[in-house]
Amino acid sequence: MAYASTLLRDPWATYREIDIAGRTAQAATGPALVQLLYAELVAALRAAACAVEARAFRVKSERVTRATAILFALEANLDFEQGGEVSKTLARLYAGARSEVVSASIGDDPAPFRSTADTMAEIAAAWATATG
Repeated sequence: MAYASTLLRDPWATYREIDIAGRTAQAATGPALVQLLYAELVAALRAAACAVEARAFRVKSERVTRATAILFALEANLDFEQGGEVSKTLARLYAGARSEVVSASIGDDPAPFRSTADTMAEIAAAWATATG
């Protein structure tokens, strides 16, 4: 019954979770999963920016939480032995992005969310080129 009550409360959120779970299962390989995480990260950051503008504080909080969790996941899965300096650079980038997102979460300026989303979209494009 918990599933049905969740569905009735917020069908869009339920759909998103089912969609993400399905895409995650299909992207079980490393590079595809990382690409999916980048896409979800960029989407969460852009949604946070829109939520700031709409003064939708609950949505902003949810998207900030999601973006922060994805940044942690990306950093936690870095391979410092094989990745060398690239992994170290990405770790610093993810930590900086997390810091910026958390700082922006207390304000009402959508620009930091968009800036971080743009940076992550560039990294995602480079990742897609390198692994594609």
